[in-house]
Amino acid sequence: MYEDIINEIKSNLGENPDLNKQYLSSQIEKYADHPYNKEIIKEISRMMWDCLSEDEKNEFIEISDKENPIIDILNDISYDIEGGEYDTALEKLDNFMESFPGMFEDDKVSEYHFFTNPLEEILFNTYIGAEKTLRYIPDNQPLLDLYYIYGFLLLEAKQYEEAEIYLKKAIKINPVSSRVILELCEIYKVHTYTYNKYYMHATDALKYAYYPQDIARCYRTLGYYYVEEDQLETAFALFRYSMNFELSPMAYSEINYIKSKNPQVDLTLEESIDILKNKNIQIGLNPFILTTLDKLIEEYEENKLFSQELYFLNIKFDILKDEETYEKIKNIQDLL
Repeated sequence: MYEDIINEIKSNLGENPDLNKQYLSSQIEKYADHPYNKEIIKEISRMMWDCLSEDEKNEFIEISDKENPIIDILNDISYDIEGGEYDTALEKLDNFMESFPGMFEDDKVSEYHFFTNPLEEILFNTYIGAEKTLRYIPDNQPLLDLYYIYGFLLLEAKQYEEAEIYLKKAIKINPVSSRVILELCEIYKVHTYTYNKYYMHATDALKYAYYPQDIARCYRTLGYYYVEEDQLETAFALFRYSMNFELSPMAYSEINYIKSKNPQVDLTLEESIDILKNKNIQIGLNPFILTTLDKLIEEYEENKLFSQELYFLNIKFDILKDEETYEKIKNIQDLL
């Protein structure tokens, strides 16, 4: 039904943009009470956009950039968060969210996502996939950051149920964002009857992580799980292996705690890796991510898109620290 209506509207469009705009406006009124009115009006709005001249589009974009309440509030609270004034930042966001109407929400036809880069979109398509028509949230509407930061602040304030709501909103926008998934884990660490959700989300985060600090945090998160399960040797192995990606004081602290509980536990890196393999825990970067990075790097190199190639080479080098990638980075920097 929906597709038939949209196809009929499109078939009645002509070459004259002004007449098309008038016709599309009439169709918005016509389908105002239709069961699919929200979806139909969204699609008509996209057609209206296509009817605008380049000057009209640029003017609209300029106005949108100047009047952007999401960016304004995020900029405002960034100073509070950097200064550790979480209560102040939360109060400001609470007031903002009271009147925030919501944007880019899924409907019966479309689902809305935002991906930081093409790698994340490939991860999404490979492991999850869209059930409806995939629409992209524009870069200048950082809903993902809004929901993530709000969820983080609510978590810090121990408002666990509200924090879970907004972190889930963020995950819905980007289901492969390790940083958001790991933040949700923090709720299930302190506000749950079992650790099943905690473990499952930590495993998902590890599958999608591609920054060393995120990979390290995934292993630490899994380490806390095994501490709670009183499997101290596995926990030690996870904290020990996490330091391969980030030398975190938290990992040292947990290792010392485990040693205080059981002085006999002391593993080398190789022994730690063997334990993780026996537990079927992913070792290091998801191999699919590395393969995808190589494909993206090759594609951008072939098309002489050196800035994009450099971006993904830096991601690869941060993880592998290999000489070959380092040399490629230096060669491209010389070209830019």
